[in-house]
Amino acid sequence: MLVTYLWVALGGALGSVARFWLGAVVAGILGPQFPWGTIFINISGSFVIGFFGVLTGPAGRMLASYNARAFVMVGICGGFTTFSAFSLQTWELARESHWFQAGGNVVLSVVACLVAVSAGCALAAALGPAASE
Repeated sequence: MLVTYLWVALGGALGSVARFWLGAVVAGILGPQFPWGTIFINISGSFVIGFFGVLTGPAGRMLASYNARAFVMVGICGGFTTFSAFSLQTWELARESHWFQAGGNVVLSVVACLVAVSAGCALAAALGPAASE
């Protein structure tokens, strides 16, 4: 079990560094006035967890070990996605009476992430059944 924790920790470190880098890149391109980086990170992280979860699940095309799934889905995706940052940014927008932006952040983040996780699941399922079937 200790090995699983180490895989999760490594994945979390990689996901966090990727989040920090990508957030800075997006803010540098689009500016810091609206949390586009957080939205993009949450959408892409939702896609990855949906895709990898279906692709490597019990009925997936590519079986993966428990540790591999924990590394990607808990570690990398957990370190990469930013729901706590999303919550704080939404609260700050609302506190500053930017109601339209706060509401837009909630709607865009939730809807787009649900679409992304669905797309990831659908893409993995479209690859067909596992090779052993």
